[in-house]
Parts: sequence; structure tokens; C-alpha cells
Amino acid sequence: MKIQDHIRIIPDFPKPGINFYDIATLLANPAAWREVIARLQRITEDYRPDLLMGIESRGFLVAAPLAYEMGCGFGMVRKHGKLPGQTLSHEYSLEYGEDIIEIQPDLIPAGAKVVLVDDLLATGGTMHGAEKLLQKAGAHVVANICIVELEGLNGADKLDAPLESLIRCPA
Repeated sequence: MKIQDHIRIIPDFPKPGINFYDIATLLANPAAWREVIARLQRITEDYRPDLLMGIESRGFLVAAPLAYEMGCGFGMVRKHGKLPGQTLSHEYSLEYGEDIIEIQPDLIPAGAKVVLVDDLLATGGTMHGAEKLLQKAGAHVVANICIVELEGLNGADKLDAPLESLIRCPA
């Protein structure tokens, strides 16, 4: 099965010159979605994670069912102000400014082996920021995984841990 056949490309979104890779069409196809989770599981199992951390928001859609299938924990990397209780924050730079992401550190065991999960890797800024945040929390990020990696943006070069992607597409 060609996964890219189930991902809709929306040109000029959110701004002119950007192609948006929309996984809603993938999620709507049960056979394709099961195939994606199965492939990601085969990749992720090699890292033997204690915890999968999904990056807001489409990373949640990928990480939660994957963690369920693998029998490991799931956690969320969220934008500032979205998590209740005690949080740990990390401010990071993006090509168009800065952002802040947060986690609930009491849900991350010290020394946990973590795989970060998102639907897509573009420039790598958010995923690298999430790596740094989890390192602050005492976790060990062993890998980053995504469905789509955009070619030519060199996002994987910014990451500390290896990147695994199912498909590579033009930016």
C-alpha cells in the first residue's frame, strides 16, 4: 500500500507557497490507517520505548493508538497554557518567531526511554524543542518518528535523536 496515496495535499495552506499534507484523508480510511500504525509499530519497537510522546496536535492522533498497540505509556507535548497542574516549559525558536511547549513532568519517569511522535517533520524546530524539553525532564529521547518527512528542509539535521519516517515528500 502506498501511504502517500491516502494523504491529501492542499496547496497554498496556511499561506501561499506552502503545501499542507493533510492526514485527515488517511485517518478516514481504516485500512490505510491500520497499515500506518502497523508500520510505525515495527519501526518503533526496535527502540524499546517506555513512553511515546505525541506533539500537539496531530502527533496525538498518531502516538496514542501506537502506544496502545505497543502496550506502553502515552504523553502529550502541548502548547503553552494547555496542560493543568505542574508543567515544565521550553521556549524555542521557529523560522517565523518563537513558541513555548510544555509537558507534565510528573508523568515522565526519570530516565524513561521516550520516542517522540508527530505526523510530519518540516524544519524540525518543534520536534527539536520537544527533545530539549524531555531532556530537561530527565527522559532519554531515543528516536523521533513521523508519517511524512518533507524533503529539502533538513529538519532531521536539527534533531539529537534519529528520525524515522514512513514517507518522504517534497516540501
